[in-house]
Amino acid sequence: MKQGTEQIRKANIKTLAKIGVLAALAGVIMLLEFPFPFAPTFYKFDFSEIPVLVGAFALGPIAGMIIELIKMLLNFVLNGTVTAGVGEVSNFFIGCALVMPAAIIYKKHKTFKGAIIGLVTGILTLTIVGAILNYAVLLPVYSRVYGAPLQSFVDMGHAINKYIVDLKTLVLYAVVPFNLLKGIIVSTITLLIYKKISPILHK
Repeated sequence: MKQGTEQIRKANIKTLAKIGVLAALAGVIMLLEFPFPFAPTFYKFDFSEIPVLVGAFALGPIAGMIIELIKMLLNFVLNGTVTAGVGEVSNFFIGCALVMPAAIIYKKHKTFKGAIIGLVTGILTLTIVGAILNYAVLLPVYSRVYGAPLQSFVDMGHAINKYIVDLKTLVLYAVVPFNLLKGIIVSTITLLIYKKISPILHK
């Protein structure tokens, strides 16, 4: 009984260590960001969801959520915040919208097909949640924080895409394709590297 308890304790310590390493890696990667040409420059893309997805596939959806949370906390510490944490909380939920559905489905169906179904579901959830949060929370908050009318963000989008004329079209033609492309890129890379990395995480 005592030996079994010790093995569980060691396994938990190993899992926590893996979560910590993946979260730290994701936090560092998050600092390397760049814009997409079809969206205003305040929308920045990074590859930080890849370690989160890898961790969620290998260690389970709860571990993935914890990695996502630690990643956002690290970013909060390293970069600070201009939205009193609202932007970071929203980004946490947007990240979980991709990671959680993918990891939950993959946990039940640990096959290549299961991974694809999970990731496609995650991409769609990410796109929907990202659109709602940007429209209802993030853009209004940024407007108040920077003391700029929402129209100024719309104008930035219109300068790139003439079809962006109001908040709804900004979300439709900038936010939606941004999150869709982000989800596709990080999911594709995760699929390509997961089998090579997973043996290390399962030790």
